[in-house]
Amino acid sequence: MRKMLVAMIMLGGAGVAQAEVVTPQAVSHAAVVDVIRPDMLAFETASRGLDSAMQALCLAPSADGADIVAQEFAQVVAAYGRIDFLRIGPLLEDNRADRLFFWPDRRSIGLKQVQAILAKQDPLATDLETLQAKSVATQGLGALEFVLFGTGSESLTDAAGAFRCAYGQTITANIAQIAGDLIISWYLPGGIADHLQDPQPNYSDYRTPTEAMEALVGLVSHGLEAMRDKKLVPFIATENDTAKPKLAPLWRSGLTMTLLRANVDGMRELVTGSGMALAEGPAAQGLGDSIDFEFRNAIRALDLVTLPVDQAVADSQQASALSYLALVAGSLQSMVGEQLSAALGLSVGFSSLDGD
Repeated sequence: MRKMLVAMIMLGGAGVAQAEVVTPQAVSHAAVVDVIRPDMLAFETASRGLDSAMQALCLAPSADGADIVAQEFAQVVAAYGRIDFLRIGPLLEDNRADRLFFWPDRRSIGLKQVQAILAKQDPLATDLETLQAKSVATQGLGALEFVLFGTGSESLTDAAGAFRCAYGQTITANIAQIAGDLIISWYLPGGIADHLQDPQPNYSDYRTPTEAMEALVGLVSHGLEAMRDKKLVPFIATENDTAKPKLAPLWRSGLTMTLLRANVDGMRELVTGSGMALAEGPAAQGLGDSIDFEFRNAIRALDLVTLPVDQAVADSQQASALSYLALVAGSLQSMVGEQLSAALGLSVGFSSLDGD
């Protein structure tokens, strides 16, 4: 199994292909070059496609145009799901993570703001600069989902939806701009990518290879926890509560599972593509295999959920798969945040959920 895993990583990038036990520097290099940058580029490409489709729809409203926008939206959700957990540096600067996807929306505050914009036809929401000055909840994927799939979205197919479409197009322009800013940040000479790959004592972020490794391992550990506790557990049934499908992210568009699958795929890719589990040495040589096996269990659970989320939580088999996914996510978080971290001599720090 270990040879198979090494072969998989060799296919993922030359940075970790030379030895079974890799250095922290090789892990950081592969993480940046083979995983993070390509996924950021994919998100930027998808975002530009969505923005173009939205512009076309607003110029010539039609059912076909709305269908194309819906397809492009799904592509952006899938691409964003793969980078959603990369909450260091560029994604945290300028509130980009919340501006891209404000979640969870406790007490539906963001939803109410979006509904108010549409009801009042607020002209400030159809200008990029003034939209960016508004609440983060009104300018990202959550807001756009309501524009495209919420009450009144049928108006997008004719002239009656002109304001709604203009607001949606301003959101897509905002998403595309943020995606472009992320690319610039991850390719900027002397920026975070260079600091992760070549830490220096005088840097304020990553002074040693160990600190860089801690950041990367922490991204996966905290990402798994956030996926489970913020996106999955709130809507599935528990021993003490019934299922609440309308607490699922992106339920209106039917993209809840697309987002969750992209989260899992993105985190698995960072683990395997960077070779971080291969830096553990012979003392815990089976841990990398165990982590990947559990990731595959998560994917199998996701593959079982084929119905819209409101139907899935009412179907015994698919509801069980969702509950199992929550258990697997918890197991993975422990494996990565505790076992792998300990094997590498790291401390991944406090969870980003602490204090929420």
